[in-house]
Amino acid sequence: MNTSVEQQVREYYDHAGPAYHALMGQFWHHGDLEAERAGLSPEEAAKALARKQIDAAGLRPGGTGLDFGSGVGGTAVYTASVSGANVVGVSNNEWLSAQARAYAAEQGMSERAAFLTVGDEDYKTLVAWPDGSLDVVSFYESVCHLPEKAAFFTAAFRVLKPGACLVGVDWIRRPFGEHLTEEQIAPFIRPVEQVISIPKLGSLDEYREMMSAAGFVVEVAEDLYPDVECWGSTPPDDGQGWGEYAGEQDTVIHDGKRVLDAARAAGVFSVARWVARKPA
Repeated sequence: MNTSVEQQVREYYDHAGPAYHALMGQFWHHGDLEAERAGLSPEEAAKALARKQIDAAGLRPGGTGLDFGSGVGGTAVYTASVSGANVVGVSNNEWLSAQARAYAAEQGMSERAAFLTVGDEDYKTLVAWPDGSLDVVSFYESVCHLPEKAAFFTAAFRVLKPGACLVGVDWIRRPFGEHLTEEQIAPFIRPVEQVISIPKLGSLDEYREMMSAAGFVVEVAEDLYPDVECWGSTPPDDGQGWGEYAGEQDTVIHDGKRVLDAARAAGVFSVARWVARKPA
């Protein structure tokens, strides 16, 4: 029987999840570039970027948010904490959701940050949420794993209230330096896709176009590392220890570090953020 892309992603996190958790703690996405340059820790830089998105969305006490691809829960719990809203994080991997629930309990946030494990293809409809029921939908480096990204954006548009926001951060491919055409970019990006269970890494404009097609007004579409290589908190000196990680299927983690380093060094890998509003 053929394995779906979504199932491959779920199974990837069965072994990558514990490694990511050991190496990155609760926050699994890049941080704000200015915060990183100021010497803040990876966690504090990640929080700074999340705060920028929370503020852009205008999430307020009593509001309701959905964090798609919430991992081990750090950003969803942080969002609930600083906004006063209720946040539900979703993942298709129960190990991730269990870690997120434990973290929410540890932080005293279980009443306002909940975590659900959903079906592999539930992202296409977000069927558990009624039309116009949410104040924000967020994603942090998770939509890159979806084979049908446009379906997710359409579903997000449906579940948001009029005037509410979709905010996201994700990996992108881009032209950079001497690597300008798709043929020149592909040798660096395809290995990243293959090793890290990404069906296709989108571009800044492809995400913008899918959001617009779903009905959103895109207010921000920003490459977070303009004109510079995107290393973030994972420079080639490997301060976080990815290359030395020893655990189950550690070769996958080492391979991921190797192919990402190559794409970062070529400049064709970056991270972007978007703020898109459903018309009132």
